[in-house]
Order: sequence, then C-alpha cells, then structure tokens
Amino acid sequence: MVGGGEWSEGCTFDRGLIDAVGAEEVLVLPTGSAYEHPERLVATAEQWFGGLGVKARGLMVLARPDASDPANLDAVRAARFIYLAGTSPMHLRSVLKDSPLWDALLEQWSGGAALAGSSAGAMVLCDPMVDQRGGAFTLGLGLLEGVAVVPHLDSWSEEKAHRTQQLAPKGLVVAGVDERTALVRDSGGVWKTEGAGAVTVWRDGEQLGLEALP
Repeated sequence: MVGGGEWSEGCTFDRGLIDAVGAEEVLVLPTGSAYEHPERLVATAEQWFGGLGVKARGLMVLARPDASDPANLDAVRAARFIYLAGTSPMHLRSVLKDSPLWDALLEQWSGGAALAGSSAGAMVLCDPMVDQRGGAFTLGLGLLEGVAVVPHLDSWSEEKAHRTQQLAPKGLVVAGVDERTALVRDSGGVWKTEGAGAVTVWRDGEQLGLEALP
C-alpha cells in the first residue's frame, strides 16, 4: 500500500516486489483515474518500470462493463504483479466491487502474485476505507479488514489527520503512509515499511508500531 507519489525516485519497494514474484511485466489498472487522462498514468508507469528492467502494460478497466470483459479477466489471471493506481477511490470501488475482475484479482493475489495500490488504490483495498471527501469512513473492497489507510500523510494537515482519528470506529487501526513510501506485507504476513518516507499507525488515538496491523 503506497502513500502516493508512485513511480518516482524513492520508490525502492517496486524492485523488491518484482523480484519477490519473478515478474517480467507489471499490469497497471488506472481505474481510479478514468476521468483524469488514464493513459498518462500508464505512460508514467511504463517509463518507471522500464528503468527497472521490466515492462508495464495498462489494462484500461475504466467503467463497470470493463470489469466483466473476458479479455481483461484473462490479463489479470496471467499477471504476476498487479498495480491499482488513480485518483478516485469511490470510482475504483464502484467499478471493481463484486465484479468478476475483482474475483480474478483476488485469485491471483491468493496464488502468490504481488498486488500494489497507491493512493486511491491503497485506500480502497481496506474496509472500512477513509472517505477522501471529508475524512470519515465508508465501505471499501475489503481485502484488508480492520485497517484503513490514509495516503499522502506528509501533505495532510494536523487538523485533518486528527479528525480522521476521531472519526475512526473503535478498535480500527489507521495507517498513515507518506508519499513515495509503502506499507508492505510479505508472503508470511509480516509488515514492513519501505521507501522515502514513514508510516504512522494509530488505534483509538494512540500511536503504535507496525505490530498493531492485522
């Protein structure tokens, strides 16, 4: 789960994910940026991963019907490294939730593929997820339950971060992730932080370590 600023200097974790799963290609879903020139996002990914010695390919799942397209399902089922990026977690959720493509993505992840989500892509993997419109909480895709991600923490105001902590349901772990930084869970379920910044973890207003993550 990346705090934003993906595919730029400091994102050292991408190399580790590529190596961990033996990926020769990264499949990028710019779903959350469907209305924000998604092709530009894919072009940035192609340049970044090309510099790491692997290809990146955009899978233009931009609307709900795309998440049932057999060709898109086949692409996900063949991928070793899948990357969710974009701007709007709400749109990303509306396209993927309870869809055949989401089922295919879960199958790949359960089978050992790497799954990365940045900004909106990280937020939506959780349930509940932070509602970026006001800092409260709403329904996510639920891959990770009992934890919510706040991306771009290094650009949030102290007031906004405090409000989100106050609105968090009791017992919920909230992880604030700086840009160009990743909160990574390995195949053994161990969490670690990589990249240019830091990760801050709270529960019930108390700051904790990564061991609090489920």
